[in-house]
Amino acid sequence: MRAAVLYSTVPPGTSYAEAQPLVVQELSRPEPRAGELGVTVTYSSLCHSDLSVVDGSRVRPLPMALGHEAVGRVAAVGEGVTDVAVGDHVVLVFVPSCGSCRACLAGRPALCHRAAEVNGSGDLLHGEALLRTPAGERINHHLGVSAFADYAVVARESVVVIDDDVPDTVAAMFGCAVLTGMGAVLNTAAIKEGQSVAVFGLGAVGLSAVMAAALAGASAVIAIDPNKAKHGLAMKCGATAVGTPEDATRLIAEAAGDGVDIAVEAVGSARVIASCLGHVTRGGAVVSVGLPHPTAELTVPALQFAGAGKRLLGSYMGDAVPDRDIPLYLGYWREGRLPVELLHTDTKPLAEINEGLDALAAGQVVRRLFQA
Repeated sequence: MRAAVLYSTVPPGTSYAEAQPLVVQELSRPEPRAGELGVTVTYSSLCHSDLSVVDGSRVRPLPMALGHEAVGRVAAVGEGVTDVAVGDHVVLVFVPSCGSCRACLAGRPALCHRAAEVNGSGDLLHGEALLRTPAGERINHHLGVSAFADYAVVARESVVVIDDDVPDTVAAMFGCAVLTGMGAVLNTAAIKEGQSVAVFGLGAVGLSAVMAAALAGASAVIAIDPNKAKHGLAMKCGATAVGTPEDATRLIAEAAGDGVDIAVEAVGSARVIASCLGHVTRGGAVVSVGLPHPTAELTVPALQFAGAGKRLLGSYMGDAVPDRDIPLYLGYWREGRLPVELLHTDTKPLAEINEGLDALAAGQVVRRLFQA
């Protein structure tokens, strides 16, 4: 099997094409154990969560085979798996919920305690890491998926079986970007028709949040990003107004008076989270989706909460229930109400993964897909 492995991090601002932090190499192909599946990966896509591991802002055990958003076909079935068959079309998801921890039992599998533990250690839900370097050294799995590869062994709980008619170039983006952005609006914020929404940060997650707000019948969907090249795309995704951060106050006042009902922060910035609290009306909610640096701290006027009834809500993987939400969102796509294909910028060979990191860091792509 071929996989892209990160052996050491490089600081932000580095030319990834020159540094080549991800090494695409041949590895021994492992077989699935009990409770696991072997999946032939057809497309994987590059996300800021991958970039944050490469630049060291999300600390993970190295070496690690990266990639967490992908689509493929089941190639092998481990012992005890009876509801998935070889040849099934599957979307990979990065939280393999155990089903028995307090979060799973409360109906919030995206916050699974066991998944958080093994995702942090680089293991799989049903056992320790399987991948090895050519010299026999352990390679950690990225979020239970390690999808920058032509093959992956994953927990059964890391896949959602989908219909064969969904193009892989569309399905590839459902396991992270669509789940996270759509879920932030539909699940975490629980938007009501007629409410107003502002989305800060127009990567694939933010644009998915824009789509969700439009789908839900928001009265206004204001999309904010300093990269003006993304503004036209946001309008195609359903925004009613677009602008830079300098435009936000004016656009929100024009559309929603003293503030929007829901502000989605999809940047990964404590400063933007704080500003979002100032952009929501009394009783409004800020949904934090981005991943700030672990050392970042948030300082806001405390009276905004009890005094103005504002809420600050964290949203991990969009509070999704993947087995429920992926089929639901694919239904919206079939109806023409969720133009996910707009997120697909281009497709490249896996050998160009490091150049893809540069393009993502520079804001030149929304979702670049890779084929091993």
